[in-house]
Amino acid sequence: FFLFTCPTYQLLGDELDGPRGRIYLIKQVLEGKEPTRSTQSHLDKCLTCRNCESTCPSGVQYGKLLDIGRHIVDQKVQRPLSERAARWALRTGMTSKAFAPAIALGRIAKPLLPTSLKDKLPAAPSAGRWPSREHARKVMMLAGCVQPAMLPNINAATARVLDAIGVQTLVMPAAKCCGAVQQHLSDPHGALARAKANIDAWWPWVEKRQIEAIISTASGCGVMVKDYGHLLRHDKDYAERAKAVSALARDLSELLPAMLPELTERLQGKLQPQTAPLAYHPPCTLQHGQQLRGTVETSLRQLGFDLRVSRVESHLCCGSAGTYSLLQPEISHQLRDRKLGTLHQACNEAPPAAILSANVGCITHLQAGTQVPVRHWIEVIDDALKAVGAER
Repeated sequence: FFLFTCPTYQLLGDELDGPRGRIYLIKQVLEGKEPTRSTQSHLDKCLTCRNCESTCPSGVQYGKLLDIGRHIVDQKVQRPLSERAARWALRTGMTSKAFAPAIALGRIAKPLLPTSLKDKLPAAPSAGRWPSREHARKVMMLAGCVQPAMLPNINAATARVLDAIGVQTLVMPAAKCCGAVQQHLSDPHGALARAKANIDAWWPWVEKRQIEAIISTASGCGVMVKDYGHLLRHDKDYAERAKAVSALARDLSELLPAMLPELTERLQGKLQPQTAPLAYHPPCTLQHGQQLRGTVETSLRQLGFDLRVSRVESHLCCGSAGTYSLLQPEISHQLRDRKLGTLHQACNEAPPAAILSANVGCITHLQAGTQVPVRHWIEVIDDALKAVGAER
C-alpha cells in the first residue's frame, strides 16, 4: 500500500529507499548487524513525511522507528567531516539567538551566496501591527525558531485574526524552538531539552487553566508539541506536564471551525473578486503528521475564496521536510518542481493568484521555485479582514 505513496521510492525506485526497506535496515541493526554508510544514506534520504503512516492499514508508527534507527546508526557510523559540520550548524544555528541577525546579514549579501542558501532567504516582509487589546479568551502561541526572522507576518496575522474574533494571542519569550530540528538530526537529548524549556515557560498558564490552547502556525512545530507527552512519558519530573501540554496543542487550522461563524459574518459577500484561483498545498506535517485533512480547504471555501487543491498528488511531499532541502537538495528540488506542476494543473494550467500552505518550510521552499507568491493561509484571511475594515 505505502510503496507508491513514498516520494523517495517513486523517484529512486529502490525499495531500500521506501518505508518497508528502511524498517528492514533498522531491524537488522537492532538485531546486531553493523550498519554501513549505505545504511545511513538510505535512512537519510527519507523525508519523514509520514505519508506511509496515513496509508498503512496496520498503524505502524514509522516516524518513531526512523528517529530511533537514525540515532543508533549515527552512533555507529561516523559521517564525513563536511556532513558533521553541516548538521551541527543546522542543529545549533537555526535555534540560536544569532539566527535572526544571520538572516538579516544574509539578505544583504544574498547575491554572493550559493544558490542553496539564496533559495532559503525570502524578501524581508513587514509583520504589521501586533494587536494590543486584551480578551478574556486567550491562547498561547509557539513563535518558532525560524519563522519570526524569515516570515514574521504569519504570527502577526494570526494574532490579528484571532483578535478580530475576541481571542488574545500570548507568546512566551522563553518558548521558541519546538525541538523538531534536533529530533530529526539524531539529537534526541537536545530535542528533550527544548521540549522541557517550552513546558516550563507555558506551565504557569497551563496549570491555572488560563489558556484555551497552545497553537502553532507552523504545522511541523505542531507535530512535535503534540508528541511531547510521548517523548517525555518516562521522565518522572515532566511526564504529567508534558501530557497536559500535548493535550492542549492545536494546529491553527483546528481553531478554524469555531472561527467560521464570526468570520463569515464579517467577510461573506464582501470579498473582492479574485483575478485567479488560489492553490493550496497541505503540508505533510499537517495531513500525515497530525492527521488533519480538509479543514483549511473547506473553511476557506465557506468564507468565499476560490481555492484549488491538486486532485492527483496533494498527499505527496513538496520536498522541504525541515532541513531536508539543504541536506538532500537534488531529491528535494525534484519534488518541489513536481509539486508546483500539480498546483498549476489544479488551476487549469494557469498561474494561481497565490499558493497557500501551512508550514514555513513548505512556503519558503516552494517560493524558491516560482514567481507566484507563496503564503500562509491565515495571511489571506488577515488581508480580507483589513480590506473590509474589520475592527481590530
